[in-house]
Amino acid sequence: MKFVPTELKNGSFVIEIESDNDIRGFFARTVCRHEFSKRELNFNFIQQSISFNPHKGTLRGMHFQQEPFAEEKLVRVTRGAIFDVIVDIRPESSNFKKWFSVELSAENRRQIYVPKGFAHGFQTLKPDTEVFYQMTVPYAPGHSKGFFWNDPSVSIKWPEIDQRIIGMRDLNFSYLSDVEFSRYETAL
Repeated sequence: MKFVPTELKNGSFVIEIESDNDIRGFFARTVCRHEFSKRELNFNFIQQSISFNPHKGTLRGMHFQQEPFAEEKLVRVTRGAIFDVIVDIRPESSNFKKWFSVELSAENRRQIYVPKGFAHGFQTLKPDTEVFYQMTVPYAPGHSKGFFWNDPSVSIKWPEIDQRIIGMRDLNFSYLSDVEFSRYETAL
């Protein structure tokens, strides 16, 4: 496994698999306690979820959970492709409101590790895209928050699309400046 730090640093990584190939295909690790521990990353994933998105241009985000249910996530695509985005939402961070994007696809098999204090969202690049999430804490509806996907104070450069599909929950979010934050217990 190859861990590539994002420009936001602070524990966010793009993880590329290193495969052993032969006539049958390949075999690769996607999670390794030893490799995650070396980088002081939480590898104790206690909940797994998938989202299936039948349409290209489906946008989900920007989502996060607040303390005491702040979560680390490991996200990868098992079918299709997404434009994946993380945003540092820790007000005391030097990277506050900065974002990073990466294309995750079934073909490139990349993953992104999203640390506590970061919001996450994506837009599908292909129809019939399936996204696989692993989280370090269970879903806590009362601590589940988000902000508007095109908040001008963050200025994410989403891929252009003729028709963007956004769920009602995401359409009803407010701007990041309106979110009341709990303090994240992460290193700056």
